[in-house]
Amino acid sequence: MISFIKGLVERKTPGYIWLDSNGVGYEVRISLQTFSSIPDKGEIMIFTHHHVREDAQILFGFHSEREKETFIHLISISGVGPNTALVILSSMSPEELNTAIVQGDVPRIKSIKGIGAKTAERIILELRDKLGSIGDSEIKNIPSNLNNTLREEALSALITLGFAKSQAEKGIHQALLEMGSEASLEEVIKWVLKSS
Repeated sequence: MISFIKGLVERKTPGYIWLDSNGVGYEVRISLQTFSSIPDKGEIMIFTHHHVREDAQILFGFHSEREKETFIHLISISGVGPNTALVILSSMSPEELNTAIVQGDVPRIKSIKGIGAKTAERIILELRDKLGSIGDSEIKNIPSNLNNTLREEALSALITLGFAKSQAEKGIHQALLEMGSEASLEEVIKWVLKSS
């Protein structure tokens, strides 16, 4: 198993990179997240997943361990192959996907090309326990003195979910009035979603 490769970027495209590691050229498939996170030239270390099937051996590369871990969780789901997992990670960061899974946001996941309602529901059902606990602890650790940051992040998330800005702002204000400044980002978003 190839866990990571250190090497020089020889070619970089949105779909793959060529990496020269001690004179051996590796073609590594990447997501748009990784594409935007690595330099066009120079030495990098990229985390990899070596996918073997009957007709091919393919290397998938990730700029972070979190992205690689999310990819591995995704391909463990029936109906989600490595190419589909790469499309998901090109459409959403691991953190955004985690938030969508924690919130049970089927429409957000279903909006990704090639993902139907049943697959979106399966992703949420099977990964909520695996990824949700990470998201919960991160969300709940937001200090109360970051109230403005919480408002901004909640507003951004709700607009992404299709809320009008004014409607989202009003909902966030009401949620904080009811729950107080100790409310977590997840709690605020859930309150707005339930009350709309």
